Amino acid sequence: MNSSILYLIPSPLGEYECSRVLPERVTEVIASLDTFVVEEVRTARRFLSAAGAKGRIQDMEFHTLNEHTSDEEVEALAALFKDGKDVGLISEAGLPAVADPGARLVDLCHRIGIRVVPLTGPSSLMLALMASGLNGQRFAFKGYLPVKPDARKQALRSIEKRSKEENESQIFIETPYRNDSMLQDILSVCHGSTRLCIACAITTDDEFIMTKSVSEWKKAVPSLGKRPCVFILLAHP
Repeated sequence: MNSSILYLIPSPLGEYECSRVLPERVTEVIASLDTFVVEEVRTARRFLSAAGAKGRIQDMEFHTLNEHTSDEEVEALAALFKDGKDVGLISEAGLPAVADPGARLVDLCHRIGIRVVPLTGPSSLMLALMASGLNGQRFAFKGYLPVKPDARKQALRSIEKRSKEENESQIFIETPYRNDSMLQDILSVCHGSTRLCIACAITTDDEFIMTKSVSEWKKAVPSLGKRPCVFILLAHP
C-alpha cells in the first residue's frame, strides 16, 4: 500500500503575514515537503517564502496544474507519489480544490489510493457566508456565472427564483475585472426586496462586507474594482 499523502495547503487571500490566517500546522507541513503541485509557480514561490520556506525554495520541485492542464498531464502526476513521497497542493488563494483545478489531482489520488489530508485555512466562500447574515442552513455555490451579458442575466433570474422557492442562499463569484458589470446586472435583474451580500477583499486591510436589499444598493452603488469578490443572494419567499 502506498503510504504517500497529498496535503491540501491553504494560502492567504491577500498580501499579508501568513500567521494572520494560517495555523501553525500548515507551516509545519510546508517545512516537511519539497514537492508541490501549484496553479502558478511564481505565486506559490512567493507564498512558500512568506510561510517560512524562504531558504529552501531553490531546492523545491514544482509542477503546474491549472485550467490548461490536459487529462494526460494530470494522470502523469501519479508518479510524484512513488516510494511513499508526500506532496503539497496549493491554489492561487484560499483553499485548494474548491472552485479550483486542483480538484483533479485530489480525484486522481482517491482513484490510485493516495491519502488526502485537508489543512485548515481561509475560505472566501465560507467567510462571506458567515458574515452575510443570510441563510447559513441552506446554501448553494454556483461558481462563475456566464460571461455573456444575456446569459448572465438569465442565470441571475434562475438563481433568484431558486433562492425564493427553497429559501436558499445563492453564492457565486466573478473574475475581478468583471465585478462592476456583475453588480450592475444584479441590480437591473433582481427584485428590490432580494438581499445581496457583497464580500470584497476578505481578510485584507481593504476588506468590505455588507448586506443590503437590492433597492438599498441601488441608492449608492459601490465601485468594486478589481478586488476578489463573493456575491450572495437571498430572495424572500
